Amino acid sequence: MKTLVLSFLFLASVGTFAQSSANQKFAVVGARIIDGRGGAPIENGNLIFSGDKILAVGPASQVKVPKGATVIDGKGKTVIPGLISAHSHLGLVENGKNSATAYTRENVLDSLRQYERYGITSVMSLGVNRDLIFDIRQEQRDGKLDGATVFTAGRGIGVPGGAPPIPAQPDQIYRPANPNEARQDVRESVGHRIDIVKVWIDDMYGKYPKMDPAIYGAVIDEAHKLHTRVAAHVFYLADAKSLMKDGLDVIAHSIRDQEVDSAAISAMKSHHVIYIPTFTVDESSFAFARHSEWLQEKFLSDALSPEERTNFGTGAYREKVKADPTTAKTKAALQVGLKNLKTLSDAGVEIAMGTDSGAMPARVAGWAEHHELELMVRAGLTPMEALVDATAHSADVCGTKDRGTLEAGKRADFLLLKADPLVNIRNTRAIEGVWHNGKPVPGAEIQTTP
Repeated sequence: MKTLVLSFLFLASVGTFAQSSANQKFAVVGARIIDGRGGAPIENGNLIFSGDKILAVGPASQVKVPKGATVIDGKGKTVIPGLISAHSHLGLVENGKNSATAYTRENVLDSLRQYERYGITSVMSLGVNRDLIFDIRQEQRDGKLDGATVFTAGRGIGVPGGAPPIPAQPDQIYRPANPNEARQDVRESVGHRIDIVKVWIDDMYGKYPKMDPAIYGAVIDEAHKLHTRVAAHVFYLADAKSLMKDGLDVIAHSIRDQEVDSAAISAMKSHHVIYIPTFTVDESSFAFARHSEWLQEKFLSDALSPEERTNFGTGAYREKVKADPTTAKTKAALQVGLKNLKTLSDAGVEIAMGTDSGAMPARVAGWAEHHELELMVRAGLTPMEALVDATAHSADVCGTKDRGTLEAGKRADFLLLKADPLVNIRNTRAIEGVWHNGKPVPGAEIQTTP
């Protein structure tokens, strides 16, 4: 039996895994295991895996370490499933700015690797993708590429002259002018075997035209005919209700104009709608100006480009945020969103975790997901509820059953933490190691608790 002691020797373990045979077994032993299903953690638990699959999980008294297995010491540590972002974006930021030329293979892969290092082992890229995303997805499935496993909505369906109002190439977003064009865009998207259809409904505080209900109705109808689910970018309660009448499957942002009512809750539950709060969308617009001290934390600074570290730390940036007339609106919207999450979660609506990370420079890939968990707990969720939302429930958004929980037969995607996130949700940042598809992720060990 070989033993690996993980900390500063993590890179040595990478070599051990690389040299192991395909049927070599590994065992994390003596750890507290949070399996993502919401039950009590397994104390003194063992997790056995081989290749990219989990073989067994349970108390050490029941799950024995196989003869010849390589042992990873988990005593005093906590294991959680790999985190899943159900709403992120790729290739939209370059050198600290949004850019229409940012969506390149190199930039997309860099982002996927950053997510992976931060323990976000799967990512739903929810729109504004060029078609090269389908090649990357296939190469990952063929075992030829590393990085967080990507799921995708492809381009997504926006509004002519409206949302999403970010720099992008014409082949990154569909903008149908009528229902027939919308149906054709859906058919073309589904032809690429997208994982979900995305539509943008919001008017961005009245700055842009909203999508015609006839268009999003056609999108939902056509997608469902083709056995594909639909997620929508929303802000207003009335829009969410209208979309659910048409059969919407996923609400991809918080309802933030007013508190949700019983009719909305009933619709979400009866239609099995999944709700992704994405508090990062609002908070990111002012957080770094309010908390410039965060920039000194290694866990954040490692995730920022040099340009972003410089920009967010300037007085000019803080003054710009302070002078922006939408700042007060986003602060108010965040408070409504926090309250609505607690209401919906208590009512039994399925909640997933997403951040819109990657859409803007301040929505920082990898870091944002850990911070989002903190915001979800601040809203009133327990740490266990937030972790289930960020694992099992987010896997539901991706439409996959092979990850999200630590069970025999599922993918060996997990984090080894130095501290217990049930005691403090910020302990998800105390990463000692990340395993994705059964392999340790190089670079993940550099993350430390602030």
